[in-house]
Amino acid sequence: MRILLKPLQFFYVVYAFALFIILMIPVFLWSLFATLFGKIKGGNLVYSACVVWADVWFPLVFIFHKNVYVQKPKEHRSYIFVANHISYLDAAVIPKTFRHPVRPLGKVEMAKIPLFGTIYKNAIVTVDRSSSGNRARSVQTLKSVLRKEISVLVFPEGTFNLSGEPLKDFYNGAFRIAIETGSPIMPVLFLNTYNRMHYQSIFSLNPGRSRSVFLPEVSVEGLTAKDVGELKAKVFKQMSEALIERNASWIKA
Repeated sequence: MRILLKPLQFFYVVYAFALFIILMIPVFLWSLFATLFGKIKGGNLVYSACVVWADVWFPLVFIFHKNVYVQKPKEHRSYIFVANHISYLDAAVIPKTFRHPVRPLGKVEMAKIPLFGTIYKNAIVTVDRSSSGNRARSVQTLKSVLRKEISVLVFPEGTFNLSGEPLKDFYNGAFRIAIETGSPIMPVLFLNTYNRMHYQSIFSLNPGRSRSVFLPEVSVEGLTAKDVGELKAKVFKQMSEALIERNASWIKA
């Protein structure tokens, strides 16, 4: 049976990626235009285009997404969203998960790529830690974005979780930023991206359900830099237990 399904799988993946590229062309052109409106408004226009793209692409490739709210994000409030990272599909599911403007945290070096870098700078918020001065300016930029009711998304694992555990060890960045900006953390679980596209190959893409689960927010009120480790451990425990409870398929018994 598997041998018979392999050709179908191949044609499905080719179809899905061809559609991905075709639908991305107008988004890219729109993004070039949107950069004329500056970092905030332009970035919001870029993100809105990505939401439209996702709302078209996902149904056409028969991936059906649903957001599940243990706690809903409050309106007119900015968060540091932290999500697990387990699949190449994680990036595509962002605009299906976050329906209001959000800025993924990205590497400042990517902004130097010609043409793409112009769009990247408006769609992503970056932190430059090359010097204390650059880091201070980056934090001020983050605060400015958050004050405008735009949340920031961080994958605290940094790379794919290949461990067989619910989560890979977290880096400090997201939690340091949350304390420095006074922004609450809201953990989000990408439950089915691993099933839809295994991290070993983009050719594992397949149709089915997709779910993102919003967990209760974690306050940073009263915390200082010395509390980063404790905050990180608290969020790690909350997300890890929730993944085990929901039988995340990548967890090895």
